[in-house]
Amino acid sequence: MSDKPGKQKTGTERALSLHGIAASPGIVVGSALVIRRRTRRAAWRRLSRRQIPREITRFRDAVARVEADLVMLRNQFAEDLADALSIIDSHILMIRDRMIVDRTIDIIREQQVNAEWALAQALGNVKKKFEAIADPYIRARYTDVKYAADRVFSILSGDQDKPLADTGEQVILVAHDFSPEDVMRMRSDRILGFIAESGGVTSHSAIVARSMDIPAVVGLEQITSQCATGDQVILDGYSGRVHLHPTRDQQRQHLEYRRQHQAFTEEIAFYIHLSPETMDGRRVRLSANIETASELPAVMKYGAEGIGLFRSEFDYFAGECLPDEESLYRIYSRLLATLDPLPVTIRTLDMGGDKFVERMAANLPRLDPERNPALGLRSIRFSLRAPDIFLTQIRAMLRASVHGRLRILFPMISSLEELEKVLGMVHEARSDLLNKGIAVSEGLRIGMVVEVPSAVVMAANLARYVDFFSIGTNDLIQYTLAIDRGNEQVAKLYDPLHPAVLRLIKQTVDAGHAGGIEVALCGEMAGDVMTASVLLGLGLDELSMRPSALPFVKRLLRGSCSRQLDKLGNRTLQCGDGQEVRRFLAEQLPTLYPEEFGEL
Repeated sequence: MSDKPGKQKTGTERALSLHGIAASPGIVVGSALVIRRRTRRAAWRRLSRRQIPREITRFRDAVARVEADLVMLRNQFAEDLADALSIIDSHILMIRDRMIVDRTIDIIREQQVNAEWALAQALGNVKKKFEAIADPYIRARYTDVKYAADRVFSILSGDQDKPLADTGEQVILVAHDFSPEDVMRMRSDRILGFIAESGGVTSHSAIVARSMDIPAVVGLEQITSQCATGDQVILDGYSGRVHLHPTRDQQRQHLEYRRQHQAFTEEIAFYIHLSPETMDGRRVRLSANIETASELPAVMKYGAEGIGLFRSEFDYFAGECLPDEESLYRIYSRLLATLDPLPVTIRTLDMGGDKFVERMAANLPRLDPERNPALGLRSIRFSLRAPDIFLTQIRAMLRASVHGRLRILFPMISSLEELEKVLGMVHEARSDLLNKGIAVSEGLRIGMVVEVPSAVVMAANLARYVDFFSIGTNDLIQYTLAIDRGNEQVAKLYDPLHPAVLRLIKQTVDAGHAGGIEVALCGEMAGDVMTASVLLGLGLDELSMRPSALPFVKRLLRGSCSRQLDKLGNRTLQCGDGQEVRRFLAEQLPTLYPEEFGEL
């Protein structure tokens, strides 16, 4: 990589304010160090038959070196960064994955080509599989596969990047992107924070940055061409703003903001173990969203009242083969026993069949490529198409239920027919276990994710068959507004505060309460303090979010009264578009919550 400036400084640069995605909180002021990684092009080289064994050995050695480096990094942070270790574990598993390693070796043999070229072809095949995945969260995990493969490319080419911490002065790093391992290596007094052109709040790099308290702004397109090494920069990880060539007044102002935010964060810590209730006694359960058991320390650290969403896909994605009933039982038992008596909500497989065609070929009939995977064989449809895989997961959950308070959550239910099929399979699995003398908890609760408009319309009917609803706003917004948030052409139209979305949430809450069941919400909206203020006013019983957001939402809740929240929520339902909702909130929130929204 290179840290040479991309433009010549003239000394007359004007102040420029840019807005990206707030990935990790904190405000820092310093000089930029722009990192321009060289684009690695895999040159094609023809091999003779005699050269093939040596080339395969060279590739295996590179893979082994990368794995050893990752294990060393993992061990280095094992004591004080447990929340992020599962991310390194996933990269280690990716390095071993047969879709990359075995396929690369096959290409070397079959095409008699060099390892770099073969690895590029194997990676291209994996990329196509991920691009076909409907779920943006899972689709974004291709970035992690690429990070792992790039490390192998570096060793094969002999062109390894300079360590990020090797800088003689305090700097703010600027690059197209940073891997989670890059971020872990930023533990240095000389690195104040980082800015990236790509990434989002749920990217693994952002997760690690938050774990390490490194301020970060991501999703700032073209920042590497707008910023040069040595430029003065203000990075505001609270708002997502980046100021280039700031004036002295701006610098002083943001240093004061930083002091205020640090004091505010220390004050927030006071709320972690307080009851989540309004001033007039209305309780709202505040729970955590996680994807691996290694995140449990964060769940407890931030005072969650349970797990509102455990994304079970990771255990299918990370391994070299499908997990069996015993391995799933051990994972779920640990979750439940650790959190007991707090509830743990485990969502069954929520993915498209396209992602696992190779691994599940023996379990599934032939699957044709899908033109529109978002509307195809995904989530509960996939599970019903693969009953053996689905029943294995259900049986593991039922067996684990005796170790705590289990809530099973079924994703993307769109009709009563689907729900009846699912409940029939749960009954079948429960009966089989009981007949064999295996205990199943009587307190087990069954819920469904409301994330498609048809489920909202039919919510009153569906509520008769489940114990709770959990609204999945990430997909509900996508399907309601007909917007693929992973598509850069329309992603800006993805609006959580669109009145149509808010009305669907309110309709679901009302139908659930009329049917005598609780209604939770587990989408990204829950962890944003502005949108959380609206959600609390729509009557939800539970909000589930990333662990670190919990004390901020709890403070907001404890500073509210029920009538105030209801009035706020009902008023937003009358707005004509998302911009009107935001204008209304910008007027009201600073008055209602001056400490949280004084700068709106």
